[in-house]
Amino acid sequence: MVDVLISGGAIVTMDPMRRILEDGAIAVEKGRILDVGPSEEIAANYSADTVIDASRKIAMPGLFDGHSHAGHGLLKSLGMHNELWYKACEDVYSQGSTEEFWEAEALLTATERLRFGVTCSLTFFGGGDSVMRTDDPAYGDKHCEAVRRVGIREYLAVGPRRPPFPRRYASWEKGERWEYEVSFEDQLRVSEALVERWSKEEGRVRVCMMLPTSHPEHRPIEGKELKEERYRAQATREISRKHGVLFTQDGHTKGTVKFAHEELDILGPDALLSHSTDLTDEEIEICKRTGTRIVHNPSAVASMTARCPVPELLNSGVTVMLGSDASAPDRSFDMFRHMFQCMRYHRRHYRDSRVLPAGKVLEMATIDAARAMGLDQELGSIEAGKRADIILIDAYRPHLYPLNMAADRVAYYANGNDVDTVLVDGEILMEDRVVKTVDEAEVLEMAQRETEAAIDRNDLRHLLDYTAGYWGRSRY
Repeated sequence: MVDVLISGGAIVTMDPMRRILEDGAIAVEKGRILDVGPSEEIAANYSADTVIDASRKIAMPGLFDGHSHAGHGLLKSLGMHNELWYKACEDVYSQGSTEEFWEAEALLTATERLRFGVTCSLTFFGGGDSVMRTDDPAYGDKHCEAVRRVGIREYLAVGPRRPPFPRRYASWEKGERWEYEVSFEDQLRVSEALVERWSKEEGRVRVCMMLPTSHPEHRPIEGKELKEERYRAQATREISRKHGVLFTQDGHTKGTVKFAHEELDILGPDALLSHSTDLTDEEIEICKRTGTRIVHNPSAVASMTARCPVPELLNSGVTVMLGSDASAPDRSFDMFRHMFQCMRYHRRHYRDSRVLPAGKVLEMATIDAARAMGLDQELGSIEAGKRADIILIDAYRPHLYPLNMAADRVAYYANGNDVDTVLVDGEILMEDRVVKTVDEAEVLEMAQRETEAAIDRNDLRHLLDYTAGYWGRSRY
């Protein structure tokens, strides 16, 4: 007798042989995959407490999202029409947010991910220009507790914001605003406290470390400034190495990878560099030599202004995973959308429809993503012994018919709203499109309430207006 038996559907296993079973079954016991194979064979060997009929469905590993930002879920589109979104993020995250804001946002975005079949993600605790809410651990605790309630896996990246220091923050109690200054060392202490609290014991929600990316391409970093930059980089990196947690950076581009390696010495196989656009051949070689992994965000603004050389990185042996860079100002956590965007993006660059086959992009969202995060022994494929993070896609829909070539159906035609059922550690978090772990209506109402409060608290209602040039023009 096993806990769960999923039977009768097509299975895109992503195992080493990349098997696709047209009529397959999966036996799950104590949170792990016990067996996978043809439905008739598995049914003959196992009975189950819970049987999930996967007829006319496609089973595959849960999707990964390697780069996103907490807070953004409540600021969707706010000020993006007049380029004030970054300023709004800075003001809200550092001086205009409450514990309830971060709780509501985490519940909303974790539920969105769950509904879209994203079972593991990496999220920066803030955004804009690296505005981290790490002045007090209470905010990070609220976020992590909320994600844990939803039940998906998440790595929350915390760390210092960009200099100069000290930085001004504010807290709110009973509508009253209290301002104070926060040093680099203060943010580092809070970050390490969160790492220690959320990464000591095994759990689905973990905390890792981030550092703002240095940009010598804007102007030289040298002398006293370089010395201070090295101090901050090494102090932050030491925490990730001390506790054995992932280290990540946002916004790498030409010249920054070389600087991070040669001047700061912070790269390595536990490092994830996001965006990584216009990398030189030398920088691609640095990534290969150090084992550094790359997160490609094909739908991000950074990918509009420069290209992440994904085919070149892959051909050099560098592990690349996909990220959403969601959810604001203009994108969602729907990784099916980002897979499709990834293929079109690079094929257009090369004027070659053979670039980045759908199978490779599926790998970048599953098994390669697990490898990038150091989780490929546990996650990323449907194989015996691995954790049972499994999603079922409802293929009984016009845009997914006829029922054949399951991998192509997933990569080219599916979208997040086709996800029917989600298991994490064998626990059924969503079934028949119904989330089981939280009350979705309550999540949405809380998100709306906290968004309205944040807008009023920060006097941002004018950023809800549709600006001149929104209609009838080819450019704002």
